[in-house]
Amino acid sequence: MSDLKNIKKSKAFKISLGILISIIVIFCLLIIIRTGIYKQTKSAEDLDAFQTVELNEKLALNYPQRYSIIHPLPYELSPLSLDVGAKSCILIDVANGNILYQENADEIIPPASMTKLFAMFVVEEEVAAGNLNYEDYIELPPESWACNMPPHSSLMFLGKGHKVTLEELLMGLSICSGNDAAYALAYAVCGNMDDFVERMNQIAQNLGLENTHFVESSGYSELNTTTAYEMASFARVYILQHPESLQKFHSLPSFTYPKQRNMPDGEYIHSQDWSNGLPENITMSITQENTNPLLGLLEGCDGLKTGYIDESGYNLTLTASRDGCRYLSVTMGGQGNNSLEGQQGRINDGLELMEYAFASFKDLDLSKYNQPHFIRVYGSKLQAINLLPAYDFSVESIPFISGASIEESLEKVKVSMEYPRYLFGEIQMGQECGKVTVSLDGYVLDTIPLVADRFAKKSNFIFTLTDKMITK
Repeated sequence: MSDLKNIKKSKAFKISLGILISIIVIFCLLIIIRTGIYKQTKSAEDLDAFQTVELNEKLALNYPQRYSIIHPLPYELSPLSLDVGAKSCILIDVANGNILYQENADEIIPPASMTKLFAMFVVEEEVAAGNLNYEDYIELPPESWACNMPPHSSLMFLGKGHKVTLEELLMGLSICSGNDAAYALAYAVCGNMDDFVERMNQIAQNLGLENTHFVESSGYSELNTTTAYEMASFARVYILQHPESLQKFHSLPSFTYPKQRNMPDGEYIHSQDWSNGLPENITMSITQENTNPLLGLLEGCDGLKTGYIDESGYNLTLTASRDGCRYLSVTMGGQGNNSLEGQQGRINDGLELMEYAFASFKDLDLSKYNQPHFIRVYGSKLQAINLLPAYDFSVESIPFISGASIEESLEKVKVSMEYPRYLFGEIQMGQECGKVTVSLDGYVLDTIPLVADRFAKKSNFIFTLTDKMITK
């Protein structure tokens, strides 16, 4: 009887041992298979459209300041006071939106003729969409004739029956600051002023410009409002989306209108007596200089737009480019008892801000670091994900070290990347998993989180256990 029991025990032991060995063998095979799978995994799958949208929304929510159109520098500078006479000002690096200097930049002030930049943006969008062409001849309604503009308006001198192209109207708007051109463009795009202004306001709303609002497109009304901060935000978008406008319109030194080709059939260019006001039929050719006083005076200046009404003072949105670096300033509420004093104030403030920017900063291309980084994920239902910079840092504004040359400063910039060899278990989309550090001579300029580009669900118990063994 005891022998029978021993035999049964022996059989049970052998069965248990066999099962255990089988489990161990299967487990080892799983480890080998999983190891092979990971070795063959060389990249993460591309995100689909929904994942991309979700990721962008999450990053914009988690890093709102760095996703705004313009934002503070990622590092601190010593307190600085520049000799700027305007009531409100701001200076930015167009490449990355870094704010290099600002004073009272959130004060609400009428933009005056800087309003015309929004009008130009609407038209440029129409051209880009193929709805209009620069060569199109534009019908001029009476509302756009120079004789029907408010007294003392800036004009390009549109007249009854003139044959004028869209391109000429944009020149008259940007160079002469013509209110008549602003009305002509509004009617050309929308057929009336109200709908055109709604387009302008929609642009401001889409960009999140809460203090920017327009009631007409020329800037003549004091009810148009903005701030230096918001105008700089918009101007950066305008330049980045329509860079050709700078050379095509804003940098032109002068504009002559009308010319013979603009005359109605049977009319010829000849002088007129305007002592009793502007006539409907304008036949006298007028050459006007660009209202921007920094063109030809500030090296690299190629835009952008002036503005003045009594309620705003002397305003200027200014941009210049040198050696691949483009900066932009907005000054509002400039002082002056007359246009000569106002222009001198614009010149002083523009030179002060721009020369400070070019003397103190240099853009450095770091796009080779601003890339996805493939990383394996163990203990997960995905074998790999990408780590992405949480926000763009492809161009950094590098400050000059006191006494060092541009080349010496740039040579001292170091970029270091830190992230684990692998990740394990469940990973959340947007989870910070590493960082990129940009430093200058040991001083940290920017620290950019590296985040997971997708959600990775935790694997089951068996695969979690095998992956634990693989990663030991």
